[in-house]
Amino acid sequence: MSRHAGIVTPPLVAALALLSVAVPPGAATAAERVVVLEPAAGAVAFTLDTTFHKVHGTMALAGGTIRFDPATGAATGTIIVDARRAGTGNDRRDRTMHADVLESDRHPTIVFRVERVEGTLVDPGHSDLRLVGVLTLHGADHPMTLAAAVDSAGGRVRGELRFPIPYVAWGMHDPSFFVVRAAKTVDVEVRVEGRWADAVAAAR
Repeated sequence: MSRHAGIVTPPLVAALALLSVAVPPGAATAAERVVVLEPAAGAVAFTLDTTFHKVHGTMALAGGTIRFDPATGAATGTIIVDARRAGTGNDRRDRTMHADVLESDRHPTIVFRVERVEGTLVDPGHSDLRLVGVLTLHGADHPMTLAAAVDSAGGRVRGELRFPIPYVAWGMHDPSFFVVRAAKTVDVEVRVEGRWADAVAAAR
């Protein structure tokens, strides 16, 4: 026990006080991970069943950044897709898709806002994570949880997400006509690639 001016200070209390001064501001969030996506390295593909064949199309990844705390799962950030660059290789079909289904002049982007990351991040290595958030499509918000297969190595990160979108149930136009019927759900596959941009990656 130490004494000063008649005050008794337990050694443990004194040690904790010194430690609190020594810890630099922001140290509590030093473990935050940040992924910056690179549009040119990503791709978005979609598949729609119809009466006679499957329609395959692509969209362009516009970019995004995801920040999350591996300890708590708390996250912020976005994955942004450019709806205006959607295409199936058929001009007539694409005009209908943009004018009547996506209405891409009014809704040029599709955005997934990440609110939570669930699962254990392995870096370097493979992780099976879940991205919990909200998908904004055609001007409406839809809560979603997306399974993400993630591989990390050498400061780079790659992820794949596959999920269905019930676009007709969400109020979008059904492109069926005459005897050609289109499925009411479209299957989407998103491949993203980027780099770690945080203190953990910088320290390696």
